[in-house]
Amino acid sequence: MIRGLALHPMERLNFGISAGALAVSLAVASPVFSGSLALGVALEAVNFRALRMAASRLLSGELQGGRMWVALLGMRLALLMGSMGVALVAGAHPVGLLIGVSTIVPAALIGAWVMRPPIDPAAPCLPPDDPSWDLYSVWSAADREAVREEEA
Repeated sequence: MIRGLALHPMERLNFGISAGALAVSLAVASPVFSGSLALGVALEAVNFRALRMAASRLLSGELQGGRMWVALLGMRLALLMGSMGVALVAGAHPVGLLIGVSTIVPAALIGAWVMRPPIDPAAPCLPPDDPSWDLYSVWSAADREAVREEEA
């Protein structure tokens, strides 16, 4: 039995955004630009799929230790940069290649928003007028000293 290719929802969203960008570039840009954009999309799709699979293997415990993950990340990024360098030397349009590789950014932002967990209105929280809100700094992520009323 042949196992089909299952795409993560983030990858499907990324393909949708990439297809839209490619359709627009085919309509308004040169063939070199569109080809470079398609190459960039292909490179980032392979890179994102490998990154997502490696992260899931690391977080599930299948991939032992962070050093192996960092080594794989470095190797994957080196291959990505080498592929982009070869494409540029071969005559790819740099802006088209950059846009193609960057389509994962809006897909990740939109996907993170759409796929977020539901908000639990019954989650425990402090009331808005609780004095402990004044004792914690969200900017330094640490407790701060209480302000005396005569200083304020």
